[in-house]
Parts: sequence; structure tokens; C-alpha cells
Amino acid sequence: MGAADKWLLPLVSVSFVSLMLFLSALSGYSASSALFARLPPPSYVRRGAAAPPSFAYLLSGGRGDGRRLLRLLLAVYHPRNQYLLHLSADAPEAERLDLAAAVARAAPAITAFGNVDVVGRPAAGTPMGSSGLAATLRAAAALLRLDAEWDWFVTLSAADYPLLTQDDLIHVFSSVPRHLNFIDHTSDIGWKEYVLSELSKNLAALVLVSPIYCCRSQRVQPVIVDAGIYLAGRNQFFQSTEKRATPDGFKFFTGSPWVILNRRFIEYCIFGWENLPRTLLMYFTNVMLPLEGYFHSVACNSDFRNFTVNNDLRYVAWDDPPQMEPRFLNITHYEEIVESGVPFARKFREKEYLLDRIDEKILQRWRHRPVPGAWCTGRKRWFSDPCSQWSNVNIVRPGPQAEKFRRYMDRILEESKSSNSSCAQ
Repeated sequence: MGAADKWLLPLVSVSFVSLMLFLSALSGYSASSALFARLPPPSYVRRGAAAPPSFAYLLSGGRGDGRRLLRLLLAVYHPRNQYLLHLSADAPEAERLDLAAAVARAAPAITAFGNVDVVGRPAAGTPMGSSGLAATLRAAAALLRLDAEWDWFVTLSAADYPLLTQDDLIHVFSSVPRHLNFIDHTSDIGWKEYVLSELSKNLAALVLVSPIYCCRSQRVQPVIVDAGIYLAGRNQFFQSTEKRATPDGFKFFTGSPWVILNRRFIEYCIFGWENLPRTLLMYFTNVMLPLEGYFHSVACNSDFRNFTVNNDLRYVAWDDPPQMEPRFLNITHYEEIVESGVPFARKFREKEYLLDRIDEKILQRWRHRPVPGAWCTGRKRWFSDPCSQWSNVNIVRPGPQAEKFRRYMDRILEESKSSNSSCAQ
């Protein structure tokens, strides 16, 4: 063997290790833990009234939202929580498989704690009709089965994003009574009943109007059938020629479709130890926008009425007058959302620069990595993910946004206590 040959093998070996170190840095993993050491085992997750609360997240999106859901997952990830990602049936199977694969390699903790799942058989993506409600209830039932000890069920869409860390959220909710539900709702029969005459001539035109513009009767009385419940890939609905009267067997409530519900209430809706959840489910099957009324009506017509806070904990910006959807948020909203104190905001475009600013200034999240918290014990370097190693996941380290959220939470809870019942109107 010549002198050149004697150095060839060591040189190739060194080059290979260098390449692997570089690739591991790009993928967001710690080179030391990815190549030379086994992942640290999951630490014991304490549950119960004496432990910090945990959340069950439903993250939902449609065709083309796979990357957005992955980014949202990393922005709200914590080992104490449970997560279910749902891409509706209009998304191709390849995108769903890509999302599942991306989740599996997104962070070592996800694999170690096994607390993230992707729905394999999705529901239809019908914008109006019962498909969305069916998918939400199915997801809630799945999350109960995956982990029946979480405290609150949180629904987020691919257009949503957090405004604080999970350490902040867990810290503030640690002092919140765990029987409370956070649902923006109203029963005012004349609520926002102004409808432009040109658009109210038929239901097909009416659906173009903002839900907060439409009077309740226009949203309750029409009977529709969601084709997505029996036809694959359909996103249409069919309207009956007849209308039904506003119900008098229960009081109808409506509001924001985005909710934070406690586990006991979710169990009530899923297991239905009384007839009310099933009765309302049959009624809302043919309602135009059931996600804007089902949970609201179940809560306010049951013993949960006095445990419901009239707030969905979301920052939303509306046009004046309001349109069908809220405005897309941009960098001009940054100072306002920081000072708002609310934990979530919507709606964001996929490549909105404001998201990068939130990652950098509020969440301190690096690209393609989860938000660091007290559970992350690794060293933060450009080639190393501090959350590739962890110790005690039952402690949190709140940041500046936690205090703002605390003040906001104290205010809305005080307002809730000052009224006899949040479901009175």
C-alpha cells in the first residue's frame, strides 16, 4: 500500500463524519445526540390537579396546508400536551403521508414522547355543513382515547399562530379553574341581522356574507345537506326548499367556531350521558355553520352554562364593515398583538413576515425547530437544537408574554364572575 493509499481511508472517514455533522445541523438535530448518543428517555409526565395542566390540540387544514400545520405544531409543541393533525379529504394522500413523515423527523421529543398523531382517514373539507363538526367531534374522541388526562381541548387552523410559548400558556392556566370553557357566544336573536338586500335574495348568495353579518334566522332556518358526509371529495352542500322554525325546545347560541373546552365537557359531548348533546347533534347536522353553534348551544343549555367564559382567547382584526372573513394580519399588527395579551391570533398567510417576527421576538423559535422551554436542556448553538435533550417536563419557565396573558385572563374571568351567567345573552 502506497503512502497516498494509507491516508485515503482516514480522509474518506473524516469527510463522511463532517458531511453527517453538516446534514444534522441543517435538519435541526443536535449532532452529538443524533450520531453518537441515544436519545434521552421521556421523563415522567405528572398529571392531575396538583400537576401543571396539559392541552389536547386539534390542528386542522386543507389541501396545501401540510407545511403550515407542521410549522404550527412546532410553535405550540410541548411534551406535556397531545396533538392531532388533520388534513381534510381534499388534500392528496401524498401530502398527508409527507406531513406524517415530516412530523416523525421534526423533533426527537415527538418520537420519544409519542404525543403527535396525524389523521389517516380524513373528513371532507366542506366549508359549510356537518362535515367540520363531525371531524371535530371525531378528533376530540380520538384525543380522549390517546390520552384521557389532558385538561383542555384547543382547536386551531393552519391560518392560526400562538402569541406566547407553551410555558407561558401552561403557567397562566395553572391558576385557572379546570372546569371552565372558553367559547365566544351570544343568543341575541337580532344579533348583527343587517343583510345587504342584493345578497339576501337566496342562500347561495347569502353564504358570501360574513357570518357576523347574517341574522340568526338566516343561519338556522335553512335546511342543508352536506354532500361531504356521503360522497368522497365533495365540498358542496344542497339546500332544501323548505325552512324550519327557530327551535323552542332549546335556546340557540352562536359565535366563534374556535374554542377551548375542558375535558369534562368534551366527555359530555362525546359520551352523552344525557340526551341533550345527541339531540343538538341531530339538529345541527342540517345547519349551515354548525361549528358556530353546536358547542355554544350544548354548553348554554346544560349544567355547563355557569362554567363558560364568553371569550375564545383569539386576536382577530375585522374590516369595517366586517367581511366574510377577518383581515389577514401583517407586520403593522405586531405591536398590537404583543400588547393584547391573548394567546392565539388569526388569520395569517403562509409566508407572512409577521410569523417570522413572532418566532424571533416572542417564541424565540429557530427555523424547523420547536419552541424552547424549561423542558429543553441542550445547549443552544447554531448547529444544535436545545430541545433534542430534556429533563423535567413538569416545570415551566414563563416569559414576558405570560404576565400580559395573566392580566388579560384575570380581567375576563372577573368580567365573567360579575355577570349572573355568561349564557344569559
